[in-house]
Amino acid sequence: MPSADPPFDARERVALCDLFERLGPDAPTLLDGFTSRHLAAHLLLRERDPIAAPCLVLPGPPARFAERRTAAMSERREFGWLVDRLRSGPPFGFFRLGWVRDFPSLNEFFVHHEDVRRANGLGAREDLPVDLQAALWRNVERGNRYLSRRVRGVGVDVVWGAQRCRARTGDPVVELSGPPGELLLYLFGRQDAARVDILGPPDAVAAVRRTRFGM
Repeated sequence: MPSADPPFDARERVALCDLFERLGPDAPTLLDGFTSRHLAAHLLLRERDPIAAPCLVLPGPPARFAERRTAAMSERREFGWLVDRLRSGPPFGFFRLGWVRDFPSLNEFFVHHEDVRRANGLGAREDLPVDLQAALWRNVERGNRYLSRRVRGVGVDVVWGAQRCRARTGDPVVELSGPPGELLLYLFGRQDAARVDILGPPDAVAAVRRTRFGM
């Protein structure tokens, strides 16, 4: 019998919207220049602006275009409207597809939920359900090579307990170890906030620490 529980991305979406309402529109996030208002607009633009949304993952002029559209939405709409619209779920179409919800959307809502939590002193969640941790680990396995693509000259292994995957080939090897959510945050460029152990030869560890991870 299918589970009645909502998908993980939907749970993270609701939790993030609850946090937005609790903290208000001017709460900081881990993203430079982004308040909770800007982040809510960013998440809506990703799902509901077919022209600007693809530009979110492109450098240069496309990225600046998406930034202008995000800023315009955040200024034009009341914060409560942005949060209510986001809470209502993804629109019909692409963002309702199962693999989109399981992979990019879960990543998006989990990481941005933590962006708000940690920028406001709430810290890491200690009680993530086992099934959510397993889903996050699958996404670490799926995305680690792309998110670590700027690493040069060393290998990188990503480790959760007895589970291990190779993000980059090379010698020597640096090991990133921690719970799946923390590893995902690290790979998405939140190195300072993520609780990840970094093990390996000092020069190799320093090279990894200097690297910009993420999109």
